[in-house]
Amino acid sequence: MPLSKLRDFLDRNQIQYLVISHSVAYTAQGIAALTHIKGKELAKTVMIMVDGRLAMAVVPASLRVDLHRVRKYLGAGTVELAGEQEFRDRFPDCETGSMPPFGNLYGMDVFADESLADDQEISFNAGTHRELVRMRFEDFERLVKPFVIPIAARQVAAHAA
Repeated sequence: MPLSKLRDFLDRNQIQYLVISHSVAYTAQGIAALTHIKGKELAKTVMIMVDGRLAMAVVPASLRVDLHRVRKYLGAGTVELAGEQEFRDRFPDCETGSMPPFGNLYGMDVFADESLADDQEISFNAGTHRELVRMRFEDFERLVKPFVIPIAARQVAAHAA
């Protein structure tokens, strides 16, 4: 059961959260529509490779990751989208493409777009294509310790994810 690892972690840390069940959806924008959450208020996790290391880029569902911007901001040599085969096995408790933005539970860095900090709450996939978790952004930041930086493209670009 994918949500159990995340739920156990949140419960151990005495975090208040809400689980939102919805019918199956595979895109962040589809989930936003089903759950009536604005695309800018729903976070999506995009798997990237930063100088050959797997990491999570977390942006509002209505935006895309600007890979050039991430590379420039981090001073990295290369930043590219990770292929499914590169990360699928790292999340044995999650359905592919529904990983929660808790890289600390999977041994990887998390880069969260600074616009996510503008809202008091953050909503994200909970490891399945049928469940979201909503919690305070302050709690997310305290538990995950993401690098909160400007990584979202302000306009949709062909090279973004």
